[in-house]
Amino acid sequence: MSELWAPVLDWYDEHRRDLPWRGDHVSAWSVMVSEFMLQQTPVVRVLPVHEAWLERWPTPGALADDAAGEAVRAWGRLGYPRRALRLHAAATVIRDEHGGQVPSTYAELLALPGVGDYTAAAIATFAFGRRQVVLDTNVRRVLGRTLSGVEFPAPSVNRAERDLAASVLPPDEETAAAWSIATMELGALVCTASEPSCGRCPVVDLCAWQGAGRPAYEGPARKVQTYAGTDRQCRGRLLAVVRDAEGAVARHRLDVVWAIEDQRERALASLLADGLLTEPEPGFYALP
Repeated sequence: MSELWAPVLDWYDEHRRDLPWRGDHVSAWSVMVSEFMLQQTPVVRVLPVHEAWLERWPTPGALADDAAGEAVRAWGRLGYPRRALRLHAAATVIRDEHGGQVPSTYAELLALPGVGDYTAAAIATFAFGRRQVVLDTNVRRVLGRTLSGVEFPAPSVNRAERDLAASVLPPDEETAAAWSIATMELGALVCTASEPSCGRCPVVDLCAWQGAGRPAYEGPARKVQTYAGTDRQCRGRLLAVVRDAEGAVARHRLDVVWAIEDQRERALASLLADGLLTEPEPGFYALP
């Protein structure tokens, strides 16, 4: 499998995107912020928010010293705003328990609030050059097609998939970190989900899926996320009203942005339960 390394790494050196969270002089905090923001959100939407975030809070301590509600406000319309609360909570632990420095090991990162296996591995790899198996959607698709001959991986990571990814990971840390980010970029730009550009792939001649005639996916039906009319959209509408206001917002201002009463009540209750909104006095709502 080592024959894959050189062509993928060479391709990455030539075609990689110039992103603000990449490079030798990028802070670990910049990488960490990007990993939180990029979860289920495309790069083009993250770029301006990431820039504004780092200008306002250039260190974990700067964010931790501010109110959690300000993190939610600055998150804007990236979606899944609980990520802002989790990032604020992680920054607080970094300030209080790690001297304000993002920890460098997988185990320490995994212990932070809101940090799961993928995020811990990604920060350790991309910020500190550690040798970790990094399995995001793009990497899983590249490895699944190239090594296993399947169009799409299983809905969730399994032990066999993790072992396969570990088996192709270069042995030294520097090359392993480069390999991880290169395969991620290959999946984002060439080995895409809907229209893979196999003619531009540096390892097309080694790809098991291509060699098998590009067989169609035969696993469980892939979930197609909807948004219009969902509780998630309702939550977003309600939160936007409070986020864009100065101070607490009266209940009647929320009632007019979503017509379906029971859905509005359910969404409002969930925002309160998640800590994204508070009720400083009956009938008024504010950021935490």
